[in-house]
Amino acid sequence: MQPFLTSAGSLARDPLFVAAAIAAGAAIVVAGLIGLVLFLIVRARARANAEAAQLEAAEAQARILELARLQTETAGRIQQMGSMLHQQQSELQRAVNERLDAVTHRLGQSMQATSTQTNENLNKLGERLAVIDRAQKNITDLASQVTSLQGILSNKQTRGAFGQGRMEMIVQDGLPKGSYEFQHTLSNRMRPDCAIFLPDQRPLIVDAKFPLEAITAFREAEDENARGAAAKLLRQHIGTHVTDISKKYLIPGETQDMALMFVPSESVYAELHDGFDDIVQKAYRAKVMIVSPSLLMLAIQVIQQIQKDARMREAADKIHAEVGHLMDDLKRLQDRVLKLQNHFGQANEDVRQILVSAEKVEKRASRIKDVDFDEEADDQLVLAAPLRRVAGE
Repeated sequence: MQPFLTSAGSLARDPLFVAAAIAAGAAIVVAGLIGLVLFLIVRARARANAEAAQLEAAEAQARILELARLQTETAGRIQQMGSMLHQQQSELQRAVNERLDAVTHRLGQSMQATSTQTNENLNKLGERLAVIDRAQKNITDLASQVTSLQGILSNKQTRGAFGQGRMEMIVQDGLPKGSYEFQHTLSNRMRPDCAIFLPDQRPLIVDAKFPLEAITAFREAEDENARGAAAKLLRQHIGTHVTDISKKYLIPGETQDMALMFVPSESVYAELHDGFDDIVQKAYRAKVMIVSPSLLMLAIQVIQQIQKDARMREAADKIHAEVGHLMDDLKRLQDRVLKLQNHFGQANEDVRQILVSAEKVEKRASRIKDVDFDEEADDQLVLAAPLRRVAGE
């Protein structure tokens, strides 16, 4: 033990040992400081973590409170929406019930009306069936009448009378009396079937004697040879008839430049235009127009318009003449008004002069009124002066 203390004392007296001891102590102190600093840092971090945890806990609690509030509001809104939905469902159910009641009522009315209408239609159907039965009976009677009509039209004269009668009905229905004449006598002593008088008093001739027997033979031809022969005969008959109309009824200066050849059948007219265009062109060159019943009615309507325009022109001429007379009367009225104006001017001048004279008389009367006859003689001398002036004026 003694040697150890001796060595320790000797070491304490050694400067290197002291320096080493001091350095060791300084290192221990530094290590202690570092440890203290580290402890403080760790403690500060722990405190910061604790504060952060507290803040996060506070924020979490605030969020929880906010979520609770939102949950409460959401529950209130859900309850409100539930009540609204319940109310809307009640209203919807009420509206649906009302609509169903209305639809049921309308459906009942519609079914009742439909039933009534069905009964009425059934009754009308029965009536129409009865009418159809009567019509069928009439058709049967008409068939027999057509058969008899065919027998009647087999005669040339009766066919001509048929065409003449149909043409006369069309003309009579479309034109007023006096604007046409049947069997009118021309200057060459020819008497056409109808003469329609136009505004220039030249008649438009209408002939109704169409050769129906030729077209009948053409229709009834059984083979091509017979059909060709019938077509040739038809061209010959119609060409001869067109020539006769052109020579007999077209008189320059007396009749119109064109005549009408009436065909009493639309089918015959269509067949002529389809298969016999050369005949139509020949008639057109001869100034003879082939017309069907519909075209004759159209021509009658055109003639009506022409006659109406002529009457309007005559009325316009009369109106023009009356307007001329009215202008003459207006001129005379203007001259008389000017003379009356001159008389009024002279009368105004006379009235003005009369007013001037009346004004002078009034002034003189005022002066006489101002004279005092109760004054003495000296005043009478004074009075004499204005009287003399009055007398002088």
